[in-house]
Amino acid sequence: MPIQGAKLERPVRLANLLAPGLQLKPHEPALVSRERTWTWTELDAAALRLAGQYLALGLRPGDRVASLLPNRGELLLHYLACCRAGLVATPLNYRYQAPEIDHALEVSEAALLVAHAERADVLAASQQAARLRCGRVSYAADDGAVPRLEELLAADPPAGEIAPPPPEAPAFVFFTSGSTGKPKGVTHSHDTFGWLVASAAAGLELSPADVFLPATSASHVAASSLSFAGLAAGACVVVARSFGGDEILPLLRTTRPSHLCMLPAPLFGLVRDHGARRDDFRSIRRCVSGGDKISAELEREFTAVAGFPIEELYGMTETGTSAINPPAEGNRLGSIGRLAPGFDASIRDDAGAEVPPGTPGRLWIQSPSNMLGYWNRPDATAETIVDGWLDTGDLVTADADNYLWFQGRKKQIIIHDGSNICPQEVEESLLDHPAIASAGVIGIHDAIHGENVRAYVTLREDVARPALDDLIAFSRARVGYKAPDEVVVLDEMPLNATGKVDRVALKQLADAGANRHVG
Repeated sequence: MPIQGAKLERPVRLANLLAPGLQLKPHEPALVSRERTWTWTELDAAALRLAGQYLALGLRPGDRVASLLPNRGELLLHYLACCRAGLVATPLNYRYQAPEIDHALEVSEAALLVAHAERADVLAASQQAARLRCGRVSYAADDGAVPRLEELLAADPPAGEIAPPPPEAPAFVFFTSGSTGKPKGVTHSHDTFGWLVASAAAGLELSPADVFLPATSASHVAASSLSFAGLAAGACVVVARSFGGDEILPLLRTTRPSHLCMLPAPLFGLVRDHGARRDDFRSIRRCVSGGDKISAELEREFTAVAGFPIEELYGMTETGTSAINPPAEGNRLGSIGRLAPGFDASIRDDAGAEVPPGTPGRLWIQSPSNMLGYWNRPDATAETIVDGWLDTGDLVTADADNYLWFQGRKKQIIIHDGSNICPQEVEESLLDHPAIASAGVIGIHDAIHGENVRAYVTLREDVARPALDDLIAFSRARVGYKAPDEVVVLDEMPLNATGKVDRVALKQLADAGANRHVG
């Protein structure tokens, strides 16, 4: 039988997200960073002003509004404004390069791009950024060439009421990597994202008395949904501009959060920071982490410094946070937890039959928070959602108490510092180099980063042999942070029966220590 999480009564209404805080504590802090603080009243007024100004630019409900913004309070404010105006927030990874930006803008058919001025050089190389129907809005710019986000936020509030969007209307398009091919646009409606937010708030047991620090990038579904969950619960939400100890430790000391969420790699850095001490963590009731497996070493080091363990969770862009360990007394180290409220799960073999407890199988999820589908990709949607069940592609086991234990990824995605990296995309960047004859990319386990990117290549005999560091730089210019950390040169590339690069064989080579010519 399927495993069931606790029941949820209703979704959060995104257009009315701030209502609890406005009612209970209108003049207390709602959104806090090291740069500024918004009270609930100020945040509500700013979101309403920006919603009106977006519509005044010629945007219409249903238009996609892409954002290329660093982690700032203004990014969350932008999302709130889009939800008010019925616009579809379309976050882009802030590290995207021009080809990735072009792909996302083209697929989503975005009408407007809101971008930080420091990405101007990358946008100048973009073909799509100059073709958007409503142009661009710049943040932190001083050239006056395009409308500035700061000006829109300071403008007069709109005249008249803005009609709330219907529950079934799209609210977000998040880009995520599949196991092959280019990123697809995961589409959530106001309803599905509202259920997702309600589940996170209930699963984390957030309340108006809490201070929540989701110290991950809000351009991804995790931090955006968790931040919304905090606000929906009436909790104060803290925004980190970056995720190293120089940013997080001062926030821990000044805002005293009750809840902390970080990816494994920055958590390692935080506890290994020589300035971290037990007192920095004394206010924290729960520290949760996901995006990759929490290693036993990280659990040991964190517990030694903080005095309590990390609670592991599991989720994906298509579903949100779908499993979470109960509070510390129910936390089972090594488990990704029990199903979050509002979720059902089925663990199946390759034939679609449910497996008995303790047997690995593929995790299928059914929930009102499941995505609508992939934007303009009904074919990919039909492959992932079957009869209302979403195939995660991940292997898990369930114990007798319905705790889930992650066993591996059916897909070949590489997860480095919590970011999904598609091997094929990295391979294509290397194949653009005239000296590369073939390329295969895999993830290599790393205790701090989760997985590092390793590329195996063969070289053409008629072209001068390049330096391996130059190959890495060549790839980085095309795919940015996704570029390989190291390159291994092979005499011959292993191929499967269909003539494609055999990544399973490359994994076996890595396990056997075939690391010659490593860059």
